Amino acid sequence: MDIYDVMRTTAAVREYTGEPLPDDVLERILDNARFAPSGGNRQGNRVIAVRDEQTREELIACAVPAAQRYIAQARNGESPWNPVQPCGVDAQTIAAVRVPDQSPLRTAEVVLVVCVDLGVVAAFDQHLDRIGLIAGASVYPFVWNILLAARNEGYGGVLTTAAVASEPRIKELLGIPDTYAVAALLPLGKPVRQLTKLKRRPVAEIATRERFDGPALGQVDIR
Repeated sequence: MDIYDVMRTTAAVREYTGEPLPDDVLERILDNARFAPSGGNRQGNRVIAVRDEQTREELIACAVPAAQRYIAQARNGESPWNPVQPCGVDAQTIAAVRVPDQSPLRTAEVVLVVCVDLGVVAAFDQHLDRIGLIAGASVYPFVWNILLAARNEGYGGVLTTAAVASEPRIKELLGIPDTYAVAALLPLGKPVRQLTKLKRRPVAEIATRERFDGPALGQVDIR
């Protein structure tokens, strides 16, 4: 596929046909994804390919507490898990939320648990008075490359992070060293529906010239 077609049609895929995703295809996906950039070319990424059903059920259980809070906050009109706006829902209400049983972590052909070695990242923003973001530059280009490569192979997936709120439990489950962080869980499989036209804001709404409040870059395009 043309690279722009891949970029414009790589949707968040949560429903799968059950068609197998063979190891040789998965290896090809990762073989191409590994060329993503990383700080200092240190390549601190690690991937655990989980096919075992019981292990995936444990990963789903890890995601439940975060999903409960997400749902409770959304119902309360809040931006869930927002680092700027504190949670306004009490713990009892959160604990009472029922999370839907259906999970892409269960129905996908494989779940990739993507980790990054914190010993090789350069977190330039670690002393700023806000949530840290920069260290993610060492792993999320790789994560996105996996999804792009999967799309190119006719498969799809979705970047999920709810389970990361229970990272200690995931580390114990999968034997992940303390010096690594869990960055994402990627369920992959053959999409039930392959979207070919995604909706995104036009360039004029997301880019400005010279300053944050500068004039818009580009023309408004509703395509």
